[in-house]
Amino acid sequence: MKVLIVDDDEALAVLIKEMIKSGGCYSVKTAANGKEGYEAFLQFKSDIILSDIQMPEKNGFEMVRAIRIHRPSIRVIYMSGCLSRFRSLLEDEKKKYQASFLTKPFSRFELLGLLSKTMS
Repeated sequence: MKVLIVDDDEALAVLIKEMIKSGGCYSVKTAANGKEGYEAFLQFKSDIILSDIQMPEKNGFEMVRAIRIHRPSIRVIYMSGCLSRFRSLLEDEKKKYQASFLTKPFSRFELLGLLSKTMS
């Protein structure tokens, strides 16, 4: 499985990448913002995206909207320190696309559990 991590906090993106790689047979790429994430998706063809919501260039919702033009069924886990701020958008994503959410900070077990659930 291919996982794309998109987060403007480079240290966090690297940490998440290491957590995912330690948890199974995943190929993982990172991108620093929504614009880079979109470009990385086009090259990497990921199966799932873990994306921060608030980022420069394009936010997570804008990036995923652009990606869904190419792959409407892309699986997404949105990450934020303040999910409540985006509640209505996230609920819409959950209903339409079965998107999942992680509140920062999260544990390795929360991440791997949600990743496994999202992939099944």
